[in-house]
Amino acid sequence: MNEKYKFIVVEGPIGVGKTTLARKLANNLNSELLLEKFLENPFLEKFYKDIDKYALSTQLHFLLQRKADLSKLDSVVSNNKNYVSDYFINKDKLFAKTVLSRNEFELYTKISAALDITIPKPDLIIYLQAEPDILVERIKLRGNGFEKNITKDYLQKITDAYTQFFYSYKESPLLIINTSRVDVNKSHDYVMLLDEISKDIKGKNYFNPSTI
Repeated sequence: MNEKYKFIVVEGPIGVGKTTLARKLANNLNSELLLEKFLENPFLEKFYKDIDKYALSTQLHFLLQRKADLSKLDSVVSNNKNYVSDYFINKDKLFAKTVLSRNEFELYTKISAALDITIPKPDLIIYLQAEPDILVERIKLRGNGFEKNITKDYLQKITDAYTQFFYSYKESPLLIINTSRVDVNKSHDYVMLLDEISKDIKGKNYFNPSTI
Protein backbone atom coordinates (compact mmCIF):
# COMPACT_ATOMS: atom_id res chain seq x y z
CA MET A 1 0.00 0.00 0.00
CA ASN A 2 2.78 2.46 0.78
CA GLU A 3 3.95 2.24 -2.84
CA LYS A 4 0.57 3.46 -4.04
CA TYR A 5 0.04 6.19 -1.46
CA LYS A 6 3.02 8.39 -0.68
CA PHE A 7 0.89 10.91 1.18
CA ILE A 8 -2.09 9.71 3.24
CA VAL A 9 -4.32 12.06 5.21
CA VAL A 10 -6.59 10.88 8.02
CA GLU A 11 -9.30 13.43 8.76
CA GLY A 12 -12.43 13.77 10.85
CA PRO A 13 -13.94 15.62 13.84
CA ILE A 14 -12.37 15.70 17.27
CA GLY A 15 -12.74 12.40 19.14
CA VAL A 16 -13.21 10.25 16.05
CA GLY A 17 -9.82 8.49 16.33
CA LYS A 18 -7.85 10.06 13.50
CA THR A 19 -4.58 10.49 15.41
CA THR A 20 -4.65 6.89 16.66
CA LEU A 21 -5.28 5.58 13.15
CA ALA A 22 -2.61 7.85 11.64
CA ARG A 23 -0.02 6.61 14.15
CA LYS A 24 -0.83 2.97 13.45
CA LEU A 25 -0.75 3.46 9.68
CA ALA A 26 2.56 5.31 9.80
CA ASN A 27 4.03 2.47 11.83
CA ASN A 28 2.68 -0.25 9.54
CA LEU A 29 3.68 1.56 6.36
CA ASN A 30 7.08 2.76 7.57
CA SER A 31 6.01 6.33 6.88
CA GLU A 32 6.83 9.70 8.39
CA LEU A 33 4.11 10.92 10.77
CA LEU A 34 2.79 14.47 10.58
CA LEU A 35 0.58 15.33 13.56
CA GLU A 36 -1.54 18.36 14.29
CA LYS A 37 0.14 20.23 17.17
CA PHE A 38 -3.11 21.36 18.78
CA LEU A 39 -1.60 21.46 22.27
CA GLU A 40 0.76 24.21 21.10
CA ASN A 41 -2.17 26.50 20.35
CA PRO A 42 -2.47 28.78 23.41
CA PHE A 43 -5.98 29.88 22.44
CA LEU A 44 -7.60 26.45 22.08
CA GLU A 45 -8.77 25.92 25.66
CA LYS A 46 -10.19 29.45 25.75
CA PHE A 47 -11.86 28.80 22.39
CA TYR A 48 -13.86 25.87 23.73
CA LYS A 49 -15.05 28.07 26.61
CA ASP A 50 -15.97 31.07 24.44
CA ILE A 51 -16.01 30.25 20.72
CA ASP A 52 -17.10 33.67 19.47
CA LYS A 53 -14.38 35.53 21.41
CA TYR A 54 -11.42 33.29 20.59
CA ALA A 55 -12.32 31.82 17.19
CA LEU A 56 -10.22 34.20 15.11
CA SER A 57 -7.06 34.00 17.23
CA THR A 58 -7.37 30.20 17.38
CA GLN A 59 -7.76 29.85 13.62
CA LEU A 60 -4.93 32.26 12.81
CA HIS A 61 -2.56 30.40 15.12
CA PHE A 62 -3.41 27.12 13.38
CA LEU A 63 -2.94 28.79 10.00
CA LEU A 64 0.57 29.98 10.83
CA GLN A 65 1.35 26.57 12.29
CA ARG A 66 0.26 24.90 9.03
CA LYS A 67 2.59 27.15 7.07
CA ALA A 68 5.54 25.87 9.09
CA ASP A 69 4.45 22.23 9.16
CA LEU A 70 3.70 21.90 5.47
CA SER A 71 7.13 23.14 4.49
CA LYS A 72 8.21 19.61 5.44
CA LEU A 73 6.10 18.24 2.61
CA ASP A 74 7.50 20.43 -0.16
CA SER A 75 9.45 17.51 -1.57
CA VAL A 76 6.93 14.78 -0.83
CA VAL A 77 6.66 13.89 -4.51
CA SER A 78 10.37 13.91 -5.30
CA ASN A 79 11.87 12.18 -2.25
CA ASN A 80 11.57 8.55 -1.22
CA LYS A 81 9.68 9.16 2.02
CA ASN A 82 6.03 8.42 2.62
CA TYR A 83 3.86 10.52 4.91
CA VAL A 84 0.75 9.96 7.02
CA SER A 85 -0.92 13.04 8.48
CA ASP A 86 -3.75 13.31 11.01
CA TYR A 87 -5.05 16.55 9.51
CA PHE A 88 -5.87 18.01 6.11
CA ILE A 89 -4.84 21.62 5.58
CA ASN A 90 -8.03 22.29 3.61
CA LYS A 91 -10.04 21.75 6.78
CA ASP A 92 -8.73 25.00 8.22
CA LYS A 93 -10.90 27.02 5.87
CA LEU A 94 -13.80 24.70 6.64
CA PHE A 95 -13.45 25.36 10.38
CA ALA A 96 -12.90 29.07 9.84
CA LYS A 97 -16.06 29.40 7.76
CA THR A 98 -18.01 27.53 10.43
CA VAL A 99 -16.86 29.43 13.54
CA LEU A 100 -15.91 32.92 12.34
CA SER A 101 -18.14 35.91 11.69
CA ARG A 102 -18.34 37.15 8.10
CA ASN A 103 -15.85 39.99 8.67
CA GLU A 104 -13.47 37.71 10.55
CA PHE A 105 -13.65 35.11 7.78
CA GLU A 106 -12.84 37.76 5.17
CA LEU A 107 -9.77 38.79 7.20
CA TYR A 108 -8.76 35.15 7.68
CA THR A 109 -9.06 34.53 3.93
CA LYS A 110 -6.87 37.54 3.09
CA ILE A 111 -4.17 36.45 5.54
CA SER A 112 -4.31 32.88 4.23
CA ALA A 113 -3.89 34.10 0.67
CA ALA A 114 -0.97 36.31 1.65
CA LEU A 115 0.82 33.35 3.26
CA ASP A 116 0.63 31.51 -0.08
CA ILE A 117 0.67 28.06 1.53
CA THR A 118 1.58 25.25 -0.83
CA ILE A 119 -0.84 22.38 -0.30
CA PRO A 120 0.36 18.99 -1.61
CA LYS A 121 -2.43 16.84 -2.94
CA PRO A 122 -2.91 13.66 -0.87
CA ASP A 123 -2.78 10.31 -2.64
CA LEU A 124 -5.53 9.13 -0.29
CA ILE A 125 -7.83 10.81 2.23
CA ILE A 126 -9.41 8.68 4.93
CA TYR A 127 -12.37 10.51 6.43
CA LEU A 128 -13.56 9.05 9.73
CA GLN A 129 -17.17 9.63 10.68
CA ALA A 130 -19.14 9.25 13.93
CA GLU A 131 -22.33 10.72 15.35
CA PRO A 132 -21.90 13.69 17.75
CA ASP A 133 -23.27 11.63 20.67
CA ILE A 134 -20.52 9.06 20.13
CA LEU A 135 -17.88 11.78 19.79
CA VAL A 136 -18.98 13.32 23.10
CA GLU A 137 -18.58 9.97 24.86
CA ARG A 138 -15.14 9.35 23.35
CA ILE A 139 -13.97 12.82 24.32
CA LYS A 140 -15.13 12.23 27.91
CA LEU A 141 -13.36 8.86 28.07
CA ARG A 142 -9.98 10.24 27.08
CA GLY A 143 -10.25 12.87 29.81
CA ASN A 144 -8.37 15.81 28.28
CA GLY A 145 -9.15 18.74 30.55
CA PHE A 146 -9.17 21.39 27.85
CA GLU A 147 -11.83 19.41 25.93
CA LYS A 148 -14.38 19.33 28.75
CA ASN A 149 -16.24 22.37 27.41
CA ILE A 150 -16.81 20.94 23.94
CA THR A 151 -20.55 20.78 23.32
CA LYS A 152 -22.66 18.45 21.24
CA ASP A 153 -23.96 21.47 19.29
CA TYR A 154 -20.42 22.44 18.33
CA LEU A 155 -19.62 18.88 17.25
CA GLN A 156 -22.82 18.79 15.18
CA LYS A 157 -21.79 21.98 13.35
CA ILE A 158 -18.36 20.55 12.62
CA THR A 159 -19.63 17.17 11.43
CA ASP A 160 -22.18 18.91 9.20
CA ALA A 161 -19.40 21.06 7.73
CA TYR A 162 -17.25 17.97 7.08
CA THR A 163 -20.17 16.19 5.42
CA GLN A 164 -20.82 19.12 3.13
CA PHE A 165 -17.13 19.50 2.29
CA PHE A 166 -16.48 15.88 1.41
CA TYR A 167 -19.79 15.50 -0.43
CA SER A 168 -18.34 17.46 -3.34
CA TYR A 169 -14.63 16.66 -2.84
CA LYS A 170 -13.04 15.09 -5.92
CA GLU A 171 -9.35 16.07 -5.86
CA SER A 172 -8.02 12.85 -4.27
CA PRO A 173 -9.25 9.30 -3.71
CA LEU A 174 -11.50 9.39 -0.66
CA LEU A 175 -12.40 6.60 1.75
CA ILE A 176 -15.22 7.49 4.14
CA ILE A 177 -15.34 5.17 7.17
CA ASN A 178 -18.12 5.09 9.73
CA THR A 179 -16.34 4.45 13.03
CA SER A 180 -19.45 4.32 15.22
CA ARG A 181 -19.16 0.56 15.80
CA VAL A 182 -15.40 0.06 15.61
CA ASP A 183 -12.48 0.87 17.88
CA VAL A 184 -9.14 1.54 16.19
CA ASN A 185 -7.38 0.55 19.43
CA LYS A 186 -8.68 -3.02 19.07
CA SER A 187 -6.43 -5.16 16.88
CA HIS A 188 -9.33 -6.93 15.15
CA ASP A 189 -11.01 -3.65 14.23
CA TYR A 190 -7.76 -2.07 13.10
CA VAL A 191 -6.92 -5.03 10.83
CA MET A 192 -10.39 -4.76 9.32
CA LEU A 193 -9.82 -1.07 8.56
CA LEU A 194 -6.32 -1.75 7.25
CA ASP A 195 -7.67 -4.37 4.84
CA GLU A 196 -10.14 -1.83 3.47
CA ILE A 197 -7.52 0.92 3.21
CA SER A 198 -5.19 -1.48 1.36
CA LYS A 199 -7.59 -1.81 -1.56
CA ASP A 200 -7.10 0.04 -4.82
CA ILE A 201 -9.18 3.07 -3.93
CA LYS A 202 -10.39 5.36 -6.68
CA GLY A 203 -12.93 8.13 -6.48
CA LYS A 204 -15.20 8.19 -3.43
CA ASN A 205 -15.70 5.02 -1.39
CA TYR A 206 -17.76 4.24 1.72
CA PHE A 207 -17.04 1.65 4.40
CA ASN A 208 -19.58 1.05 7.16
CA PRO A 209 -18.09 -1.71 9.32
CA SER A 210 -19.66 -3.33 12.36
CA THR A 211 -17.90 -5.34 15.04
CA ILE A 212 -18.33 -9.11 15.00
